[in-house]
Amino acid sequence: MRAKLLVLASSIGMLGWGAVLPFQYAYAADTRGWGALAAAAASSLFSVGALVAAPVAGRLSDRFDPVAVAVLAQLLGALGVGALVLADSPSAFLAGMFVFGLGLTAAVPAKQVLVLRWVDSADRRKVFAYKFTGEALGMAAGAYIAGHLVDLRQPQGLDFGFLTASAGFVISSLLIGLAGRGAGIHPGADLVTDVHAPSSPRESLRLIFANPALRWTAVVTVTLALGFYAQFESGLPAYGLTVLDIDTAAIGTAAAVNAVVVVALQVLVVRLTAHRSAPTLLMAVGAIWVLSWLVLSSAQFAPGVASAMFVTTFGIFAVGETMYSPVLNPLTASLAPAGMVGQTLGIFGALQTTFSAVGPLVAGALLGAGFANGFLGLHLAISLLAVYAAWRLRGAMRRASTPAAPGARSGSDEAVLAA
Repeated sequence: MRAKLLVLASSIGMLGWGAVLPFQYAYAADTRGWGALAAAAASSLFSVGALVAAPVAGRLSDRFDPVAVAVLAQLLGALGVGALVLADSPSAFLAGMFVFGLGLTAAVPAKQVLVLRWVDSADRRKVFAYKFTGEALGMAAGAYIAGHLVDLRQPQGLDFGFLTASAGFVISSLLIGLAGRGAGIHPGADLVTDVHAPSSPRESLRLIFANPALRWTAVVTVTLALGFYAQFESGLPAYGLTVLDIDTAAIGTAAAVNAVVVVALQVLVVRLTAHRSAPTLLMAVGAIWVLSWLVLSSAQFAPGVASAMFVTTFGIFAVGETMYSPVLNPLTASLAPAGMVGQTLGIFGALQTTFSAVGPLVAGALLGAGFANGFLGLHLAISLLAVYAAWRLRGAMRRASTPAAPGARSGSDEAVLAA
C-alpha cells in the first residue's frame, strides 16, 4: 500500500512540470515582456536549483527520515511556484523558478530511497517502472490541461499552471506523509545504513567513484541522458521544424506517441526483462537510441514521409525509456557504498540534470550554425558510447562479483543478474 501511495504521489507531484515548464519561456519573454534573456535565465536557474538540490537531498535522505525530506522539499517547491502568481518583476520570477527547481528535484532522491526501503528487492524494478510511468502521465496530464486553460495573451494567463503545480506538490506531500505513517525510518533488509557517514562531500565523491562499476554507471547515465532526454524538449523539435520542415502538429503528435508507447509497454517490458542483467538492458537502451538517430537521420532524404519518420523516432525512443529508469535507479542504488544510497542517487541525479541542461545549448549552437548533420552525428556517437559504457559496466560487475569486494553488498538483485 505504501508503494502505491508513493507512485500516486509521484504522479501528482509532476503535474507542475507539465503545467509550467512548456509555457514559461513564452510567458516570461513575450507575455510579460521581460525578453528572451530573462526567459532563458529562468530555465537555467530552474536547472541550477535542481543541480544544487539533488546531492544535498540525497545526503539528507541517508541521515534523516526520507519521508520528511520529500515532504519538506515539495512544500518548498509549492511555495516557490505558487509565489510566481505574485511575481511582477524578472528578479522575482527568477527567484521563484529557482525555488521551484530546488523543491521539485530535492524530492526525487528521497522518493527513490523510499522505494528502496518500502519495497522488496525482487519488486523494485516493477515499482520503479510504475513510478516512472506515473510521473510521465502526471507531466502529460499537466501539459494537456494547462494547454487548454493557459492564456499567454494575458499577464495572469499562466496563473493556472502555477497554482496547479503548487497544489500538486501539496497533495503529493500529504500522500507521502500518509504512506510514511508508522513506517519508521528503518531500511530494507538489503540496505545498510549503520555506518559512519563521510565527513565531507569530497569524501563522499571519493568513496562513490572508487568503485569501477559506479564510474561506468556514471558514464552510462550521462551518455543516455545526452542521447535523448537532453534533446526531448528543444533539440529534437528544433531539428524537426528547421531541418525537416515539419509542422507543429507533428511535434505534438510525436510527444503524445512517446507517452502512449511508454504507458502501453512499460509493464510488459518489465515482465519480459525481469531476469536480464541491468547492464545488458542498458546496452539495449543505448542500441535503441542508436536506431532512433539513424531513423531520424534518414528522414531528411524522404521529405514526403519526414513527419511520419519523426513521430516514429519518438516511438522508438519510448521503447528504450521503458527499460531506462526502472533499471538504472535500482542498479545505482545496489552499487552505492554502504549507508550512502541517497547520496549516490542524488549525485547521479545531479550529473543527469547538468548534462541534460547542456544538451539544448549544444543543439542550439549546431542547428543555429547550420550543422544539422553534425547534430545528428554527435548524438549517434554519444549513443554508441553509451552502449560501450554499459558493456564495460557489465564486465566490471562480473569481475566484482567473483571475489567478494571489500564493502560490497552481495545479494542484490542486480549483482545476481549480472553474474
